[in-house]
Amino acid sequence: MTTAVVPALEPHEIRTDLPTRNARLKWVMVVDTALGAGLIANAAVCMAAAVGNAIPTLLGPGTTDASGTHHPGLPWTGCSILAGDAATVGEIRAKAMTREGLLVVDMPEQAQTSRVYDEYLAAVASTEAADLTYYAVSIVGPRNKVDKLVGKLSLLR
Repeated sequence: MTTAVVPALEPHEIRTDLPTRNARLKWVMVVDTALGAGLIANAAVCMAAAVGNAIPTLLGPGTTDASGTHHPGLPWTGCSILAGDAATVGEIRAKAMTREGLLVVDMPEQAQTSRVYDEYLAAVASTEAADLTYYAVSIVGPRNKVDKLVGKLSLLR
């Protein structure tokens, strides 16, 4: 059984005044481009919620506009959405799961075909790991480790 690893940021590493390339941690998502725009958006949003919950320091402070309206904080590290096919998503997820120091959040097919969360849990629990199909995977970790996994992929367009 694989346990989730949550990369940590020290307070001095949270630098909202610098470009995202200066951050020690990098956050990417790799999505299957064969999916429709709605399924891609759903996968990205769902994985982002899980990442934000696991690493709340990725979220910057909120702000207030000149009219006094509050805007909640967004990820100060940025998050690149990268394009792949189903095989690429699965391969990158598999490799990421073997690397230490990475947070891996995935979107298996069952997550988007189940309408009840307990049904999703049961569907995944009854499927062998080798038989799961992944629509998307999100990875957060040290920049060099993440780059080695996804360095050849292009941005989703």
